[in-house]
Amino acid sequence: MTLVDTNILLDLVTDDPHWAEWSLARLEEAALAGPLLINDVVYAETSTRYARIEDLDAMLAEAMIEITPTPRSALFLAGKAFRRYRASGGTRTGVLPDFFIGAHAVTQDWPLLTRDAGRYRSYFPRLTLIAPSA
Repeated sequence: MTLVDTNILLDLVTDDPHWAEWSLARLEEAALAGPLLINDVVYAETSTRYARIEDLDAMLAEAMIEITPTPRSALFLAGKAFRRYRASGGTRTGVLPDFFIGAHAVTQDWPLLTRDAGRYRSYFPRLTLIAPSA
């Protein structure tokens, strides 16, 4: 199983000229290894590109991406990561979406497919990332 980050889906939806090809290739590779999953946060973030829920659901079905709820253990860990972020000088006042996504992947021991690895590496060092080389 692989948890897919929002930026990967948006690369495909927007046909990003720089990232769409990379994201599609990594998504296909991850699909060969097992199911592709997103959580409720990724669903919400991706929904900003759709006028209708049916269209988003159709895209996910076509891509064979399943939605899985975020477990409480991940929600708790996201809060702890946010607390470390604030203690290290972070200025945002609400728990960041990346903390929910990263914590979900860590607690389930799933790799995370993303192209924005910085925050994940900082706050979830045990997380296996499928990401572009720096």
